[in-house]
Amino acid sequence: MENQSLLHSPDRDPSTRKDGRISLLSLRRQQTEVPFPEVFEEPGLGLLGECFHIFRRRKRNLILIIFLGFFASLLVTLPQTRIYQARGSIEIQNYNDNFLNLRNVSPTADDAGSSAPDFDVQTQAGILKSESLLERVVAKLDLEKKLFTEGRSSRVSVWLKGLRGKQASNREKILTQVAKSLKISTEPNTRLIEIHYDSTDPHIAADFVNTLTAEFVEQNLESHWKTTQQTGVWLTHQMEDVRIKLEKSEDKLQNYAKDSGLLFTSEKDNVAEEKLRQLQEELSKAQVDRVARQSTYELVSSAPPESLPEVLDDATLKDYQVKLTDLRRQLAELSSSLTPGHPAVKKVQAQIAALELARENERTNIIERIRNEFESAQRREHLLAANYASQIHLMSEQAAKVTDYNILKREVDTNRQLYDSMLQNVQEASMTSALRASNIRVVDSAEPPTLPYKPNLLLNSALGLLAGAFFGIAFVVAQDRADRTIHGPGDTTIYLDVPELGAIPSVQAGTSRLLGYLQTGKLLENKKSQSGGPWQVELITSNKNLSPLADAFRATLTSILYSGENGNRPRIIVITSANPGEGKTTVACNLALALAEIGPSVLRQSVLLIDGDLHRPRLHQIFGVPNKWGLTDLLEGKTPPDGSSETVFKTGFRNLFLLPSGSPASNISSLLHSPRAVGFLNRMRKQFHTVIIDAPPMLNLPDARVLGRLADGVVLVVRSADTIRYAAVAAKQRLTEDGTRVLGTILNQWDPRKTNQYTYTGSVGYK
Repeated sequence: MENQSLLHSPDRDPSTRKDGRISLLSLRRQQTEVPFPEVFEEPGLGLLGECFHIFRRRKRNLILIIFLGFFASLLVTLPQTRIYQARGSIEIQNYNDNFLNLRNVSPTADDAGSSAPDFDVQTQAGILKSESLLERVVAKLDLEKKLFTEGRSSRVSVWLKGLRGKQASNREKILTQVAKSLKISTEPNTRLIEIHYDSTDPHIAADFVNTLTAEFVEQNLESHWKTTQQTGVWLTHQMEDVRIKLEKSEDKLQNYAKDSGLLFTSEKDNVAEEKLRQLQEELSKAQVDRVARQSTYELVSSAPPESLPEVLDDATLKDYQVKLTDLRRQLAELSSSLTPGHPAVKKVQAQIAALELARENERTNIIERIRNEFESAQRREHLLAANYASQIHLMSEQAAKVTDYNILKREVDTNRQLYDSMLQNVQEASMTSALRASNIRVVDSAEPPTLPYKPNLLLNSALGLLAGAFFGIAFVVAQDRADRTIHGPGDTTIYLDVPELGAIPSVQAGTSRLLGYLQTGKLLENKKSQSGGPWQVELITSNKNLSPLADAFRATLTSILYSGENGNRPRIIVITSANPGEGKTTVACNLALALAEIGPSVLRQSVLLIDGDLHRPRLHQIFGVPNKWGLTDLLEGKTPPDGSSETVFKTGFRNLFLLPSGSPASNISSLLHSPRAVGFLNRMRKQFHTVIIDAPPMLNLPDARVLGRLADGVVLVVRSADTIRYAAVAAKQRLTEDGTRVLGTILNQWDPRKTNQYTYTGSVGYK
C-alpha cells in the first residue's frame, strides 16, 4: 500500500516551495531568536548567602563532622590524669635607702629602686626557680618519697635502662619534675609575682607553694644578714689604716705652713690672695669710671655747650631759659606799642642781658666740673694699677708655696672624708647586722584547690567543637565546590537564563504514602492501573491517589501551555535532556497524560505522544503496545503491516494516542532530515491538538536538535543533583545556535529535604 494515506505529497503540501524543498518556517509558529552567550559566568549569591546555602544543603555532613570533633575531644580528655594547680602571690617591695643608710653598707649594687622595678622583679622571679631554693623545699616537704616510690624493677625496665646508658639520679629527676610543675609569672608594671604549682594531689600543690614562699623569704633574710656582717668586718680593718694616714697628713700640712710663713684667712684663701682680689676689683671699677668720664670730657671738647646732655639736663639752666623766654615775650609786647627809648623797654632789656650772662657762667662751670672729674678718675686708676702690679709680684713669689700647701691640704681632706664615711658605715653595719628585715611580702597564701586544673573538659570540648566546625566547614565547602550539578528550583533559571517550567519532586521526598513506590522506570508495588496492571512512575499522573507527583506534572503542563506568545501556545513540543537517565521519558509520558485528562470539552482533538528516541525506545513497553511498526517505518515510507490507514495506536487512557519508534533503522539522522518528517509533523499538527515527542539526549546525538527545528519548542529536562550545570548550559547553547526556541526547563527528581527551599508535605493530603 502506498504511503499517500500517511503523508501528504510534496506537490500538494502547502509547506513545499517551488524548488521542491520543504519550508521549515511554516512549521514553527513562533520563533524567538536568543543571543548566544559568549562567556558563561556563574552568578554569585554573595559570600554570606552562598555559605549559608552550602551549609543548609549539606548540614548533615557538617553536623556529623562537628560531632566527631566533639567525640574525639572527649576521648582525649577523659583518660587524662587530673592535675590540680595551687596559686600564691608575693610582692617585691623597695628597701628604704634612708633607713640607717643600708644602701651604703652593702658593697653590691641594689636595683630595687624606683628607677628599674621590672628588672628587680624579674631577678626575684628567677631566684624562685633556682635549684638551691627548690632543693630546700624538696628536703623540707620530703617530696622524694612522695613522688618517687622505689619498687621492684621488671626485666623489661632493666633492659631499657641498659639501652639508655647512664641514668639520672633521683635528685636530678625530682628537680626536673618540680621545675616542670612550677610556673612563675609576673604582672607588667607591678611588683607582684604569682607562683603556680601543678600536682596530682591538691594538698601537695598548696604545701609546695607555701613552703617555697617561706623558704624564699628566709633565704632573702640570710643573704642580707651575711652581706652586712661581711661588710662590717671589712670596714673595721680598713678604717684603722685610713686613720693612720689621716694623722700623718695633718702633721705634714701644719709643719709646712709654719716653715713657709703662709697666712690663711680661711681654709681655702690666704692674706695675699685676698688683698690681690680686692685690688683687682677696685682697679676694674676705676677703669670703668675713667672710661665713662673720659668719654664725657671728649664730648665736651668737640661739641657745642648747648648740645651737651649735662647742660640740657641742668635744672638751673632750664630755669634761666624759662625766664628769658618770658622776658623776651614781654619785650616783644612793649616794642609793639612803645619806642626803644622808653624806660619800660630799657628795663626789660636790662633784665634779659643779666639772665643771659648768668646762663653763660653756669655753662662754663659745668664744663669745668666735667674736666676735673675726668682728671681725678685718671689719677685714681694710675695709683690702683701701681698697687695691683706690686701685689702681683708678691703673689708670684708665694705661688709655689701655696701650690704645695694646697696639695697637702687636699690629701688631708681626702683622708678625713674617707675616715668619716667608714666610721659611719661601721656604726651602721653594727646596728643593721642585728636587724632581720625583708622586702618580700606574702599577698596570697596557697589553698588546696577543689577542682582539677587539667584536663579542662569544657575547654577541650569547646576546642573539639571548634575544630570539628572548622574541618566540617572546610569539607562541605570543598565538597560543594567539587559538586557542579544543579540542585534546586531556580538554579536552571540562573545558569541557563531560560524559564523554569516546573519542579518534579522525587518519590522519596513525599510522605509515607509515596515511600513504597520506586522511581525511574521501575514498577510501583501495591497499585494497579486502569487496565489492571501495576502502576509505573511514567504513568503516575493517571493515578488520582498519588496527588503530589501528579500535581507537580499538572503545574508544569500549565507553565508549558502558557509559554506561547500572543496567545499561541506550542502545538508540537520536543522533550529532551542533556544526558541519559535524567527522566525525560517519565516527564513526556506524564505531561501527555496530564494534557489528555483535560477532556474533549477543552481540547478539539486528542494528544499524540511520539517515541522519538529511535536508539533506545521505551514508550511501547510503558503503554503496552507492539513496536512492529512506528516512526521509523513511517519515515521510510512503509505501510502498516495490517494494511490499515491508522498511523498511531490508541492507549488505555482517554484522548491519548501513541506512535512508537518502530523497526530499527541504520541511518536515523537521514530519516529525521528527510522531507517525510516535515510532512508528517504538518499532518499531525492538523490531526491532533498537541504532539509531544520524546527525543533522545542531545549532547551525543543530533536527533533532538533536528526534531527541535521541526517543532514549536523544546523543553529541556534537568535531573536534580545529577545533571552537570555545564552540560545543561552546553545543551541550551546548542539549541540557541540552531535557532530553536527553548520553552524552558523542568527540574526532575528534586528532593526538597536536601535543598530546604520549599515545603512539600502539605500537598500530599489534597484529594
